[in-house]
Amino acid sequence: MKYLLRHKIIIALIVLLLIGFIWYGSGSESQSPLSTEETANNPNTDIVRTLLALRAVSLAGTIFTDPAFRGLKDFSTQIVPEPIGRPDPFAPLPTRAAEGAIGTPERP
Repeated sequence: MKYLLRHKIIIALIVLLLIGFIWYGSGSESQSPLSTEETANNPNTDIVRTLLALRAVSLAGTIFTDPAFRGLKDFSTQIVPEPIGRPDPFAPLPTRAAEGAIGTPERP
């Protein structure tokens, strides 16, 4: 009994902490159902709207006969084939340089 009287402040703090944890835990469980405002801001509804908008698109091919499409110019450049290099570009270089190669002196 003397122990409880000496430590009554500590016991009161522990009781208050327990009551706070119980109150906080019970408050998070009782949430209201989703309202229409919350579902309107849901990212899934944006996806559904986009899919519905895409469903309304029709690809009839009439765009290819349009004069504006026919007036477009192609400014692409031709890709020139290049010779293929070494099979493994990260492999170490050979230790002997080929004779007559650039940067190596020619033997007389």
